[in-house]
Amino acid sequence: MMMEVEKKDLISLLSKTQNIVEKRNTMPILVNVLLEADDRKLKVFATDLEVSLTDEVSLIKGVPGRVAVNAKNLFEIIKELAEGPIQLAKKENNWLEIKQNRSVFNIVGIGAEEYPVFPTYSTDDFMKIDASVLADMIEKTIYSVSNDETRYHLNGVYFERGLEDGKDVYRMVATDGHRLSLVDRKAEAKAKGASGNAQGVIIPRKGLTEIRKLLDSISGNFEMAIEGSQLIVRTSSTVLMVRLIEGKYPNYQQLIPQNLSRHAHVSRETLLSSLKRVSLLSNQKYKGVTLALSPGRLEITSNNPELGDAKEEIECRYKGAELKIGFNARYILDILNSFDDDEVDIELNDQLSPGLIRPHNDASYTCVVMPMRI
Repeated sequence: MMMEVEKKDLISLLSKTQNIVEKRNTMPILVNVLLEADDRKLKVFATDLEVSLTDEVSLIKGVPGRVAVNAKNLFEIIKELAEGPIQLAKKENNWLEIKQNRSVFNIVGIGAEEYPVFPTYSTDDFMKIDASVLADMIEKTIYSVSNDETRYHLNGVYFERGLEDGKDVYRMVATDGHRLSLVDRKAEAKAKGASGNAQGVIIPRKGLTEIRKLLDSISGNFEMAIEGSQLIVRTSSTVLMVRLIEGKYPNYQQLIPQNLSRHAHVSRETLLSSLKRVSLLSNQKYKGVTLALSPGRLEITSNNPELGDAKEEIECRYKGAELKIGFNARYILDILNSFDDDEVDIELNDQLSPGLIRPHNDASYTCVVMPMRI
């Protein structure tokens, strides 16, 4: 195997693999990427057995061959080389020689036959989705994913596809038991092919993070399909495959409170900055703050015997009875940071019931937060 490739193309290719390759040594082979060349293109394969990526770039010239090498080492070397063509050649014992001008590097590789069998797909039932829409949906839900590995089915975002007025409707839901985020988005165009009423799937956090990064480099639509236990995301040259979480997602509809009696309307930026300040003197682990609502006013307080206490008052549109309720400030801050609107609606019932927070102009994005005792 021998090839000549532009540095910028090779860096673009290798950078996509860096967070996929397995850094923990459960299987040492997974710190490697597989390089596969023909006379025109270089393909790279990276997997941690949960998330797999393949991509390709054009070569200046090439001789077919395959070799697996350490992903990080190769990326770091290529990154430090000058702009322009780089020569890669497979040597005896699967070493890879990297040459540019007077620079020569030889790194240890392994035989391509030792690399794990790469997942494949056969479906052609791809849905076209606007990259910016899905990226926004991920941003609005991923922060609510649970880190508790004993509740594995909550370690991802639930995704389902429905049909409304002949158009695809996408829904994403995430919860960790303390909070929930739900967002719906309708496709611009009419749905094509099989659509609607498909059973939802659970996409793991790492897979969503990689999808999010991939979407940053896309303008316009990309293609996505679900086949068996795999989610396939496809762009012009990149294919990302994510192994879905098996298990039943909880009935999230039961977690969303209905008919809440107290409604407050407040500036997002004002609430965000006040919460940041007041939470500085809250319990460092649980970040508990108290929200006290009264007509026209929201008072935010925190108290930590080891640090002190804080109180701040902000204006809000509220006409109901007075109410005091405790929340984890970090949960509220995560929600507010995901909003695009300038105004926020807060709906409550009593101090023991979950609260509901929405952007004022986007009823299709719902956030639920459980209260805490202060």
